[in-house]
Amino acid sequence: MAKRAGTPQTTLKNRVVVTGIGVHSGKQVSMALNPAAADTGIVFRRTDDPAAEQVAIRASIDNLSATDSCTTIARMGLSIATIEHLLASFNGLGVDNVAVEIDGAEVPMMDGSAGAFVALIEEAGIERLAAPRRFIRVLKPIRIEQGPAFAELLPFDGRRFEIDIDFDSPLIGRQAFVIDLTAQTFRRDLARARTFGFLRDVETYWSRGLALGSSLDNTVVLGDDRVLNPEGLRFADEFVRHKALDAVGDLALAGAPILGAYRSYRGGHRLNARMVEALLADSEAFTFVDGPAAPRREPVRAEVPVRLAAAAFGPQKA
Repeated sequence: MAKRAGTPQTTLKNRVVVTGIGVHSGKQVSMALNPAAADTGIVFRRTDDPAAEQVAIRASIDNLSATDSCTTIARMGLSIATIEHLLASFNGLGVDNVAVEIDGAEVPMMDGSAGAFVALIEEAGIERLAAPRRFIRVLKPIRIEQGPAFAELLPFDGRRFEIDIDFDSPLIGRQAFVIDLTAQTFRRDLARARTFGFLRDVETYWSRGLALGSSLDNTVVLGDDRVLNPEGLRFADEFVRHKALDAVGDLALAGAPILGAYRSYRGGHRLNARMVEALLADSEAFTFVDGPAAPRREPVRAEVPVRLAAAAFGPQKA
């Protein structure tokens, strides 16, 4: 049987620029997405300081610095926050190599979803490169737990996300969502799902210097008994879809698309990141391949959990 050609790496065809507000800093920021060579990955450079332009911050688990209210990477004293929606767009649409220039410390929030970034990538166009794309294939189940929350990666010949959330709020409650990730399903089912938060938590965030740029324009805000945004929800289950969107972005920190089924219950940025760390720490749990094999119907479930310290996780947050 002839050997099947691998999937090629991709980059952008053209440079594109976007301007917006950082949801936590409240500051306006300009960001440019540039084509990059094969094997570059997703790399950020700060342009607000001439010295900072020389520091490349690769979007990888090795550079992870914070997961409190967003995903932040840092290197040599420079950081980039709120990268999850942008990374989700690259991961979901299959864009491997981009040089991101940004004149601040936070990716613009846009409307709270990945929709604007998808439009930006489509405006730029996607170009195939000569080098093959490497995938991370999950070889055995691996699981992490903390209290009732858990995450697991399971062998599966595809890219499946099974996300389950459970909030003590009648406006959310328990919601579950499953997606077999492709560029088409990402655009249709995940990209437009917005971040959300509770009005009662606003003053706490402000006291910590967070959510200074949050508004009804970029966040679904929940009061005691209703969604405060005049337009309402984009999906009946927009909350869990957004958690799935975050997971797609956070798992991109593995540095390559993951072939496997990712499951989480009451997860968030911290749990997603710890899952990537747990996978890559076990050399028997994964291997690199050039492309997917024939589809398997159902993932194999994990049996033995890998427990992390309780301090590694916080309560589920919006």
